[in-house]
Amino acid sequence: MTVILITGGARSGKSKRAEMRTRAFPGQPVYVATAEPLDTEMEARIAKHRARRGTDWIEREVPLDLVSALVASDGGGARLVDCLTLWLSNLMHATRDWEHEVTELASTLPRLKSPVVLVTNEVGLGIVPDNALARSFRDAAGNMNQMIAAAADEVEFVVAGLPMKLK
Repeated sequence: MTVILITGGARSGKSKRAEMRTRAFPGQPVYVATAEPLDTEMEARIAKHRARRGTDWIEREVPLDLVSALVASDGGGARLVDCLTLWLSNLMHATRDWEHEVTELASTLPRLKSPVVLVTNEVGLGIVPDNALARSFRDAAGNMNQMIAAAADEVEFVVAGLPMKLK
């Protein structure tokens, strides 16, 4: 089993890279979407991603219960989780214990049979946010990314559509 974490900034090409890596595995790929279409802008983003992927993916919309979805879909094709940062935001907004859920994800990943490709945003390269909520999210995302990177077999950083192997 392979766990691949792909990180990078906004519009870096990480989702496209993750789709390519997921399709390289045998079987029908499973797209695990964490985004929720809460406004028209997000609806358009989701539609753009769907159009690019095409219809050969099995789609699962999983804004919160990611570990359960990965366990339930294990044994089939490779799974692409896009993205962990939105999942974290969803957990925090729902006032769930994100640290517990991330720890559970990190400990579950190595036990899965089918490959998993995870996308996450690197949010710690910019300026320090000016408010407590944004700083809390940035810190949580950094901690989450470290935990998942430690559990991953491979980690890539994508910049301007170009992947760099970190692990």
